[in-house]
Amino acid sequence: MSYSEPLSQITIGISISGSQDMDAIGLAEEHLRDAMTEVARHLLAMGARLVYGGDLRTHGFTELLIELVTRYRRDADIGDNRAAIVHYLAWPVLRSMDSKKIQEYADSVAGLAELHYLDTKGRDFEIEQLKLTPSQPTSEEWSSGLTAMRRTIAKLCDAQIILGGKISNFNGLMPGIAEEAIYCMNEGKPLFIVGGFGGCSRIIAEELGLVPKREMHGDLWEGHSIFSELPIKVLNNGLNCHENQTLARTAHIDEAITLILRGLFRRFSDPGL
Repeated sequence: MSYSEPLSQITIGISISGSQDMDAIGLAEEHLRDAMTEVARHLLAMGARLVYGGDLRTHGFTELLIELVTRYRRDADIGDNRAAIVHYLAWPVLRSMDSKKIQEYADSVAGLAELHYLDTKGRDFEIEQLKLTPSQPTSEEWSSGLTAMRRTIAKLCDAQIILGGKISNFNGLMPGIAEEAIYCMNEGKPLFIVGGFGGCSRIIAEELGLVPKREMHGDLWEGHSIFSELPIKVLNNGLNCHENQTLARTAHIDEAITLILRGLFRRFSDPGL
């Protein structure tokens, strides 16, 4: 019997972006980056593949994730040579970039990331087909392109983890993390809400009744209350109510990782092992 890692056949989406209220809760973006580093490192050590749909901005979370995989290789099963990261680039991101720059990025992450270039419908296409002159996408292109990517990711992932997230000045119909959470739950996939770093993830936790509501958010996006209509069991993440409440409020990343792994093992471990 060959050895296999406990999460080797599991693909986990990581949704993360800066929180606009981190200063108010005594945190900085460095805390969010550290959190992502530790979550990703532990998941890779368990053999999981990570899915991320982000742009290529300098010093962004995409760059951080690639650096992580360079340092912490995925602990894959024997014979499993798949890349540790599945990276999706949405149409509006591609539309705004020079195709040569995109190709340079693809070359630099060869063997580390499996790249997917998505059209306006969220379908894969070859980068060689992109011959357009870079231009600023319209608001409609941003909205439809990001929505298409998020639907695609929700179908691919076995589970999703959300941290932080904008609640204003976002591209699309709603904050990206909120949209990704909705599609994840619609697919019946496990959703882990790490709410201790504020932002959209915290608000989703508040609306679900996992943590008390705060009065520091200001105006929220239209439709945010949809989460208040959902039962906690829709998270489907292997954690009980108390454990989800703890995950939703903690800013101690070790505690959050323990809970995420506990839920993943409950949901995906082979009872025959």
